[in-house]
Amino acid sequence: MPFTTLGLSDPLLRAIADAGYNTPSPIQAQAIPAVLNGHDVLAAAQTGTGKTAGFTLPILHRLSQKSYDKNRPVRCLILTPTRELAAQIGESVSKYGAHLHPRLKSEVVFGGVKINPQMMRLRGGVDILVATPGRLLDLVSQNAVKLDTVETLILDEADRMLDMGFIRDIRKIIAFLPRKRQNLLFSATFSEDIRKLTTGLLVNPIKIEVAPRNTAAELVDQLAYLTNKVSKTALLCHLIKTNNWQQVLVFTTTKHGANRLTEKLNATDIKAAAIHGNKSQGARTSALAGFKSNEIRVLVATDVAARGIDIALLPHVINFELPKVPEDYVHRIGRTGRAGEEGQAISLVSHDEYNALRQVEKLIGKTIKREQIVGFEASEIAPPMPPEPPRGPRPSRSSQPRRPAPQRARS
Repeated sequence: MPFTTLGLSDPLLRAIADAGYNTPSPIQAQAIPAVLNGHDVLAAAQTGTGKTAGFTLPILHRLSQKSYDKNRPVRCLILTPTRELAAQIGESVSKYGAHLHPRLKSEVVFGGVKINPQMMRLRGGVDILVATPGRLLDLVSQNAVKLDTVETLILDEADRMLDMGFIRDIRKIIAFLPRKRQNLLFSATFSEDIRKLTTGLLVNPIKIEVAPRNTAAELVDQLAYLTNKVSKTALLCHLIKTNNWQQVLVFTTTKHGANRLTEKLNATDIKAAAIHGNKSQGARTSALAGFKSNEIRVLVATDVAARGIDIALLPHVINFELPKVPEDYVHRIGRTGRAGEEGQAISLVSHDEYNALRQVEKLIGKTIKREQIVGFEASEIAPPMPPEPPRGPRPSRSSQPRRPAPQRARS
């Protein structure tokens, strides 16, 4: 079924052709007609299935078919959990709307950068606003944007927004919206929290579930190397150099761990960069650009920072540490094996992660093949970790000069 059968306008079909697409993905084939017909939508699809175009294209079509106010009030609001995902969606809006006349105005706003330039850009009005929840509330509180004209609300990566504790912000934002509107909720997985959020938000939604619930990407070859925790860094370096991997996305569970691993990789002449919430927006953008252009060989990321990373033909994803939440495993390996291409997801699993591996297997409904590499085998009993370097003596309270007792005021 070609895109021409979905009811999209000619300018949008031109943009789709420019992007090199001919046939819609399953999520696009189901979501586009539903959105065009004005239905609320509850959609679950694996990362990399084309769900961004699944809502971007029909929204551009609907907005372009209507006359617009010269003040350009916000007509479509797209909420995302991270800066990277917001930027990616903004790029999609610009790409697919390139041939529309008149052009629809769009803007992307997120935290981590100065708010004043964003306020200035919003003064001229926008048709489509892509935002992270916290920064949007900041802009609303400063009267930089009004949301009472929103016709369509889109929650993308809704499960991640809930995981990141954005539920209160989302409810605050919804309170600023008109009651009559179209609501679209897209998520990589369905959870009970997602279902609770949809209650009272979606009205008779069209439910779309392209992949079975919490299914890991089908085209991803999944493998677990059993090793000792102390050997993980050396094993990772061995895999990268032996296989001559040139583009590898590595996941850690903490920001500190990401920084430490990046330093160790660079020390072995493997050019690496870290991307996480403590990095400035400029540093994150630079690291991602370097990774996409193959100037950086390894990108080390935390789960939150990796949302929105969209790299064509990314061949390898490495779980340096298994995630604490099994669902995050699905999100992680969804970075590879995208758009019909094969990918490989390798997990480095130490003794303390065996139970986490079993939980992942229970979630995805399949057994992950386990192997060991000579020289990096897991011992029967976990060896002790090397001691942390001493931090230096902490000054005792007794060595601190005592404050004089306060003088009681005389009556």
